[in-house]
Amino acid sequence: MTEAHDAAGSRLDTLTSWHADWKDLRVAVLGLSMTGFSAADTLVELGADVLVVTEAAAEEYERLLPVIGARLWKGALDAAPQELVDFAPDVVVASPGFPPSHAVVRWTRESGIALWGDIELAWRVRDKVVRPDGTPAAWVLVTGTNGKTTTTRLAATMLAEGGLRAAPCGNIGVPVLDAVRDPAGFDVLVVELSSHQLFYLGLADGEGPGAVSPHAAVCLNLADDHLEWHGSAAAYRDAKAVVYRNTRAACVYNKADEATRRMVEDADVVEGARAIGFDLGVPGPSDFGVVDGILVDRAFLDDRRTSALELATVDELAAAGLAAPHIVANILAAAALARSLDVAPAAVRSAIAGFRLDPHRIEVVAASGGVTWVDDSKATNPHAAASSLAAYPGAVWVVGGLLKGVDISDLVAARGAGVRAAIVIGVERAEVVDAFARHAPAVPVFEVDHADTEDVMARVVELAASVALAGDTVLLAPAAASFDQFRSYGDRGDRFAAAVRERFGEDDDADDDASLGH
Repeated sequence: MTEAHDAAGSRLDTLTSWHADWKDLRVAVLGLSMTGFSAADTLVELGADVLVVTEAAAEEYERLLPVIGARLWKGALDAAPQELVDFAPDVVVASPGFPPSHAVVRWTRESGIALWGDIELAWRVRDKVVRPDGTPAAWVLVTGTNGKTTTTRLAATMLAEGGLRAAPCGNIGVPVLDAVRDPAGFDVLVVELSSHQLFYLGLADGEGPGAVSPHAAVCLNLADDHLEWHGSAAAYRDAKAVVYRNTRAACVYNKADEATRRMVEDADVVEGARAIGFDLGVPGPSDFGVVDGILVDRAFLDDRRTSALELATVDELAAAGLAAPHIVANILAAAALARSLDVAPAAVRSAIAGFRLDPHRIEVVAASGGVTWVDDSKATNPHAAASSLAAYPGAVWVVGGLLKGVDISDLVAARGAGVRAAIVIGVERAEVVDAFARHAPAVPVFEVDHADTEDVMARVVELAASVALAGDTVLLAPAAASFDQFRSYGDRGDRFAAAVRERFGEDDDADDDASLGH
């Protein structure tokens, strides 16, 4: 490391407040998506000299950059561009889409330049807007292979019902930096974190100025995902484990997922932080669980050895379309986070009663001829699809897409033999078809080989309708990403729903199901 880098590092150590001296700090921002723009906008407001480096950019963000006072370099990034080298940044802030293997990320690390993600930057400037007592908003962190967005929304809803100003942000779609800068201010930020964001957060010294110290944190579950980004399952797991680092009050973990318990055991936390378990069984002291159809808290009460606090009933969840086992687990995790901030059980219950799942999350889109059509397009990996199949056993399963380096064989072996039929979509169909041939050879398998996105779901619905019987569910739970044929998982789900409705029309049964909040 050069003397210049030593000097830059010393200055960076002082940048732990919005009110620190950020003036003329040279910062390169990698990427110009929503996250990249929020980072550039924040840094310019702080007085930094900002160069945004990107291969592509939405027209809106590109047009706004000169307005806010940042510069742009756009072009191929198979190596660090000379403009970036000449800029000689003091720090590089990488958008979460840039993997560790990216040429510019490698150049940054090899050059000894500080490398941050947007979460570290947000933590450093979190005091821009403070609470009445002069302190910044508390942070609650949520990660996991699946269920992050549902749990983040649930926890924020429970906190708000308890009278706290809470903002769901991060990977959920609102950049953390936007929440930090919101002039309204918040008591709590519920931050959904992807493994990509956690990788960059993990680069920070755990005891240094960029180390986040949340009030509470949860890793909901762990299963192989994004292996092509991280490079290995171990690297993916290590990134997820960063969520518990420096937790102050509650490390919430999934008792049914051994990996999350080990993460908590291995985490360096603040003295006094508690491990709070959740699962669908009878809870022990310091846990959340289910007793005789009642969701209960045995963690945040004085007499937790001999009693529990009632939060909701499974019947109440069923009436709101929230009774699928993996959704119940998410509710328990969110409740643990909210209760760690003293939200009353009655407020938790009220929040659950009014909560509805996001679109494309086990959403009933139609019911016709005794067949129910369910859109779970958000099940973009095998772990999520397994939860969907557990909620709808014996379904006609619509599966496939971009597998992201994950082997689908285990899922097919565990769940495939129980489906009525499989309808395989996507560019990586061969892997899925082969998995059925090896692990569930008796299941009828149909391939949809249409290259035209417009035709895919019409053919899916045609095939599904030909095999589904009265009482069956046709379940879109692809266990794969959507970008091979669709703009997003939402686009995939929308096209599935549109194809179903075009074939069957607006069925009265579908309206009844929709009213249950599925």
